[in-house]
Amino acid sequence: MAATARSPTSGSRPLRARSEGNAAVNPKRWALSVPLDGFALAEHAEIARAAERLGYVDAWSLEADGVDCFAPLAVVGMATSMRLGTAIANVYTRGPATLAMCAAGVAEVAPGRFCLGIGSGSQPIVEAWNGGVFGRPATRVRESAQFLRRALAGERVVFRGETFSVDGFRLSRPPAQPIPIYVAALRPGMLRVAGEVGDGAILNWLSAQDVPKSVAVVREAAQKAGRDPATIEITARLLINVDPPSPASDLAVRRHVTAYLNVPVYRAFQEWLGRASVLEPMWNAWQSGDRKAAVGAVPERVMNDLIIRGSMAEIRAHIGRYLDAGIDTAFLALSTLETDPARRRAILLDAVQTLAPATRPAPTPPR
Repeated sequence: MAATARSPTSGSRPLRARSEGNAAVNPKRWALSVPLDGFALAEHAEIARAAERLGYVDAWSLEADGVDCFAPLAVVGMATSMRLGTAIANVYTRGPATLAMCAAGVAEVAPGRFCLGIGSGSQPIVEAWNGGVFGRPATRVRESAQFLRRALAGERVVFRGETFSVDGFRLSRPPAQPIPIYVAALRPGMLRVAGEVGDGAILNWLSAQDVPKSVAVVREAAQKAGRDPATIEITARLLINVDPPSPASDLAVRRHVTAYLNVPVYRAFQEWLGRASVLEPMWNAWQSGDRKAAVGAVPERVMNDLIIRGSMAEIRAHIGRYLDAGIDTAFLALSTLETDPARRRAILLDAVQTLAPATRPAPTPPR
């Protein structure tokens, strides 16, 4: 760790491995979503080493308005033997060749341990923040996967798609081993893309009860494409607020739900999942400009279905319900409302340890 980086255990108890007695409780893959809030990237080397000892077998990165999705994985990959994944790399905000180079770079750091998760993101990220056009997302992702398969195999690629073209690109440093490609998917169109061309699917913003509906679309699409549906790994980022439920934490969670579910792609997803009637009052208030009323209109059931909360035992049980419902790999996205930096760090590190699946050999991901 860089000399200037503060130890992630400063001001809190260090991460220690849990006992082997819990090893049989969690037969599927438990992973961390990185980076953790409040920690510098350099600190993630020590955090990841401790997390690996605790039984976390993967690190999957996010990308929104902080750091890019590849940098955290380079840090973790150098420090551990964890599997790494992007969740997600946006297919609009990087050109196809640049995306291939980024993937090849992380794969060189962690040969045979990197999964490239791609997706279309959302209108605000693509259009408002990056000046792009959010058009034909399912086609764009499908074509990106097709191009990336060839480029990452070291081919000289001439690609003529409906959403982009590439003329004669070849990686000068292709990966030594194949890179699995995962597709982030919400509604049926993208779920079918995941089943048809992906090695895995990445789910988000759904309840445990919603999982079978999404998984069924992926599996059916894979079967129709002549693939073995069982080989498609189903992953999900699970949103976890570790604060004890209280009026303040309730309000913050409602605000988070409101902000996301008014983004068009997430609204459409919740409509497909069958929540239109219960969320209509919130959407109507938001569209009228009454943000306070919109936050107040988020149903408690929806809030608690989409954001995992409660005691650590309740959180652990809720994670288990996702795994039982069909998730193969769950990456835990931990959050707290604590504003004091030292307290926030201590709370998150404690959650990493308390929720750890226990020290055990890493399971083999489905292929």
